[in-house]
Amino acid sequence: MDYQIIIAFILAYLIGAIPFSVWVGILFYQKDVRKYGSMNAGATNTFRVLGAQAGIVVLFLDIVKGSVAVSLAYYLGHLSFSSANFIYYELGLGMIAVLGHIFPIYLNFKGGKGVATFLGVGVSVFPVAALTCVATFLVVFLITRYVSLGSILASIVFPLMLIFYEHMDQWPVLAFAMAVPCIIIYTHRKNIKRLMKGEENKILFSKSKESS
Repeated sequence: MDYQIIIAFILAYLIGAIPFSVWVGILFYQKDVRKYGSMNAGATNTFRVLGAQAGIVVLFLDIVKGSVAVSLAYYLGHLSFSSANFIYYELGLGMIAVLGHIFPIYLNFKGGKGVATFLGVGVSVFPVAALTCVATFLVVFLITRYVSLGSILASIVFPLMLIFYEHMDQWPVLAFAMAVPCIIIYTHRKNIKRLMKGEENKILFSKSKESS
């Protein structure tokens, strides 16, 4: 057994679980974002509670978490970079990081929704597909002002890009691709209910108010 791989997965989880929204809020603003707004430990609630500057910092750091977790594949384990198993290893590390973000050990397993960390993983492994998802999000958000709707639709675009543009057919890759919208829809289940009832708050540039 390659113990370096086990260490890599543990590190990926611990990195993904770092609650930047909470730490930034407490250290620099003396506010715990979990006690305000949507009470979610994520970047969107940080935007709402602490403002754009803090929100951008947290968003960036949450994206970086996914990229750093994936990069562990290059330093731990003895898989050839050119082998098919290497990309599976990267995706496995990325998925563990996302789960760490959603279920962080540092916050009693109650974290954010995983969108930004998934983006970090996607940009590192499938940059074209990931950037297409970003474009999808921006279009939906600019039209509707719903961050949740943009995130959900962008996540649905991801497997479509891998199947029809990247022409991926390896079942581990497809399993990861399909897991993305499934997880994002699950973490946004309350937002979906509010969207269906017309009760979801929009985020406006003049005043950040969004339910995430």
